[in-house]
Amino acid sequence: MAQLITTDLVTLDQDLGSDRQHVIRRLADQVAATGRATGADGLYADALAREEKTATGIPGGIAIPHCRSTSVTEPTLAMARLRPAVDFGAKDGPADLVFFIAAPDGADQEHLKLLSKLARSLIKKDFTAALRAAATPRDIVDLVQGALDVGPRQGAQPAEAQSAEVPAAPRRLVAVTACPTGIAHTYMAADSLVAAAKERGVDLQVETQGSSGATPLPPAVIAAADAVIFAVDVDVRDRNRFAGKPVITSPVKRGIDEPGVMVDEALAAADNPNARRVQGAADSQSEQTDDSGEGVGRQLKRALLTGVSYMIPFVAGGGLLIALGFLLAGYEIALSNDAGVGNGDAMLAQYTLLNLPPEGLAVFLGAVFFKIGALSMGFLIPALAGYIAYALADRPGIAPGFVAGAVAGFMGAGFLGGIVGGLLAGYIAMMIGRIKVPRWLRSLMPVVIIPLLASIAASGLMILVLGGPIASLTSSLNDWLSGMTGAAAVVLGAILGLMMAIDLGGPINKVAYSFAVAGLGAGAVANQAPWQIMAAVMAAGMVPPLAMALATVLDRRRFSAAERENGKAAWLLGAAFISEGAIPFAAVDPLRVIPASMLGSAVTGAIVMGAGVTSQAPHGGIFVFFAIGNVAMFVVAIIAGTIISALAVVALKRFATRKTEDTPVTETVAA
Repeated sequence: MAQLITTDLVTLDQDLGSDRQHVIRRLADQVAATGRATGADGLYADALAREEKTATGIPGGIAIPHCRSTSVTEPTLAMARLRPAVDFGAKDGPADLVFFIAAPDGADQEHLKLLSKLARSLIKKDFTAALRAAATPRDIVDLVQGALDVGPRQGAQPAEAQSAEVPAAPRRLVAVTACPTGIAHTYMAADSLVAAAKERGVDLQVETQGSSGATPLPPAVIAAADAVIFAVDVDVRDRNRFAGKPVITSPVKRGIDEPGVMVDEALAAADNPNARRVQGAADSQSEQTDDSGEGVGRQLKRALLTGVSYMIPFVAGGGLLIALGFLLAGYEIALSNDAGVGNGDAMLAQYTLLNLPPEGLAVFLGAVFFKIGALSMGFLIPALAGYIAYALADRPGIAPGFVAGAVAGFMGAGFLGGIVGGLLAGYIAMMIGRIKVPRWLRSLMPVVIIPLLASIAASGLMILVLGGPIASLTSSLNDWLSGMTGAAAVVLGAILGLMMAIDLGGPINKVAYSFAVAGLGAGAVANQAPWQIMAAVMAAGMVPPLAMALATVLDRRRFSAAERENGKAAWLLGAAFISEGAIPFAAVDPLRVIPASMLGSAVTGAIVMGAGVTSQAPHGGIFVFFAIGNVAMFVVAIIAGTIISALAVVALKRFATRKTEDTPVTETVAA
């Protein structure tokens, strides 16, 4: 435990760059240089991704960039006292004290508790004043060790230390704090809220839902509370415990920046009979939307990405099984006619492994694989719609969303109908959840009333009003894609390639991928346009990591040792269609890596579409070669795009220099 921070991890009064990206990069290099991370690039990418979710600057000139990363080998603190200070997003100005918390992805609970304790100490003015006055790195290390050895701050009891006795304070509040990482902001918000409540003579008890574990607030404490504060960036676990309580909801960082304001708002809500109340899971997302300022556009994007992420496993497994079925039994297994030729359903109904059909074992197993895959693909639209609704209305939205998705499939409205049905179900369930009902009826709302009414409304609208027009639009789109040849197909392939490479697994990449996998659910053997689109998307997505791997071989001097190591892994990641293998390179040098990747991916997508390459599998890269039609041109297209992107990134690194070069950390401060 004594080795969380050493003098080699302390930098005093140094200029680490002009912005937070430079500072985080230098600290990640410092952690890697001490042997506590396998590579600086992966650690930097994970820390920067966390920083982009929520700024880590807090009042008082402090910043706590932090992350959990597979690159970290042991829990680590790196500290820098900056000259000049750098903006980390705090409202009161830039930060001169920066603590970089790097935790392994599987860090043990004791280490996480120590890291959380340090984060809580940083809101104490005497502690930060001592850090600013420290003369040597050894002084910093001693101060940090002292903070880690001290017990919890008086008056800031974590949930684990609370008793089930109801406090005697006249005004009582409870709170839940939680951030995506669960290391720093979760606990700092808890202590800030407790301190602000204590100044106002209010008893506030907090449940910290962090990485180091959480003990739920006792039911008696919740029952006695006048109001609830949710300072969270993620869903509150078991929200129904707080049903009926006035609630104030905001991002976790507001609990650090404006704890007093939140306490005052909670007290006002407790006195207001019309204040928003926790009604269980049904209104969780609406509360977050109203109080955290999430716009409609961002809400829609979050809902769509949630639906796609839950849909993909059905498509991936089902698509591969269908491809295996075609491999073993041929395309005819998907067909049927009056004579029953090629009818897989009839074969499965008549034969078993003990009574094989005349066609033999391979064809019979092909029928089995095809049927399982087809059933899996049948969940594509319902799962998409169901989890879009879930993202908007939480659990009460799932059933209406699945029903609306099933109706969209029945109406022939396809992928577009699933999106519309999911959005309808989610918003309707959300609005019903906001209706104020008697207390005796609240327990029935999320499990009976909301699913019932939202299913009737959303699915009724799909059948009576929207399903027909959407089905016509879907049919027209499919006909257009089926007839796309020549230059039009090449242009579409290039556009899909650009989308796959522009954010390497981000929202735009997911839109292109979702567009492709939606076509696989049609199941029509005659129309191979969706298979061509799937091949273009998969091939284009393989190019960025393969190109970065090749570039590290062509010009090793332009890449750091860590990047060259990442390049070795990128060969396999690219071959398996894992576009994220290029992220470590893009995170370090986005202005040169991303344009180069887009160029090669666009060429690959255009070649694939122009050559009529098909893929019946939604994932797997070269390892599902058996599911790829015209596999030779598939490989040629990938090789062409890889070479173009690799040469482009090498050329950009040679001739397009940065205005401000990122220099690695080479100095360490002696003890």
